[in-house]
Amino acid sequence: MSNSRKVVIIGSGPAGCTAAIYSARAGLEPLMFAGVMMGGQLMTTTDVENFPGFPEAVAGPELMDRMRRQCERLGVSIVQELVSRVGLSRRPFRLETTEGKTASAEALIVATGAEARWLGLESEHRLKGHGVSACATCDGFFFKGKEVCVVGGSDSALEEALFLARFAAKVTVVHRRDRLRASKAMQDKARGQPKLAWVWDSVVLEVLGTDSVAGLRVKNVKTGEARDLACQGLFVAVGHVPNTGFLAGQLKLDENGYIVTDGRCRASVEGVFAAGDVMDPHYRQAVTSAGNGCIAALEAERFLSSHE
Repeated sequence: MSNSRKVVIIGSGPAGCTAAIYSARAGLEPLMFAGVMMGGQLMTTTDVENFPGFPEAVAGPELMDRMRRQCERLGVSIVQELVSRVGLSRRPFRLETTEGKTASAEALIVATGAEARWLGLESEHRLKGHGVSACATCDGFFFKGKEVCVVGGSDSALEEALFLARFAAKVTVVHRRDRLRASKAMQDKARGQPKLAWVWDSVVLEVLGTDSVAGLRVKNVKTGEARDLACQGLFVAVGHVPNTGFLAGQLKLDENGYIVTDGRCRASVEGVFAAGDVMDPHYRQAVTSAGNGCIAALEAERFLSSHE
C-alpha cells in the first residue's frame, strides 16, 4: 500500500474534519480522503447561525475553510480524491480511490455524509441543469426576477426558499402535508418573507417544459385534483441519501442505507467507525456531526490502544 496509516478518515465535512483534528492531536497522523469537494454539504450552505462560537452568522464555506486550515495546522494529510472501494474483511483495511491511489488503515472512520434525494421523475432528470436543481446557493442567482418552486417542508427546504427569495420574484413552497416539518424558528422566518407562497397537501407529478422548466403539474393528495403551477425553476429539497454505495455490503446498513452504529459510533466491523450524516438520519446538523466525529476519533484511539 502507498499509504499505511493507523487511522484513515473518509469524508471532509464537520464529522470528518473533527475526527481528523482529534486523531491528529492524539498523535495518530491521520490520512483524510476529502472527496471531490472538501467540506461536504456545508460548502453549498449560506449562513450558519447555530454553530457554537459564532455570535454572528458564518457562511458554510468559511466555516469549512477554517476546519480545513485547522486540520492542516495539526498535520493531517489530506488527499482530495473519492474512495471507490474498501476491503473490510481483515485488518489492515484496504482502500482505493477513483484515481487509483491506495491506502491501508488499522482503524477506519467513515464520514461520507449524504446527498440530495430526487423525486424520481423522468422530466426532473431530463431538466437537471436546465431549471431543476437541488442547490439554491449554487444556482439561485440564475433565477433573478423569475418565479421558482421549492419542494419540501424541512429546515433545508425553507433555507433554500429563503435564499431564493433574495433573487426570485416569487418562491412557491410545495409540500405533501398540511404542516411543515421545519423548526419553529425557521417557520417563523419563512412566514415573514412576503415573496413566499404555499401549496399544501401536494406532490409533483411532472416538471413541465421541453428545453427548460416552464412549470409544474402538481396533485393534491387529499382531493386528487391536478393543476399546473407557473415557474421557471424547481429546487428539490426532500431529504438525502447516505453515501454508502462504495461499501458494497461490507457494513451493516439500515433500510434507508445509513450505517448502523452503537451509541459510540462503532460500526458492525471491529475497527470501523462512522460519524455524521452517513449514520444520522434524524438530526443532520453540523454541530451533531462534529460531535460524532469527536466520538469516532476517541473510540478509534481506544481501539488502537487496546490492539497494540
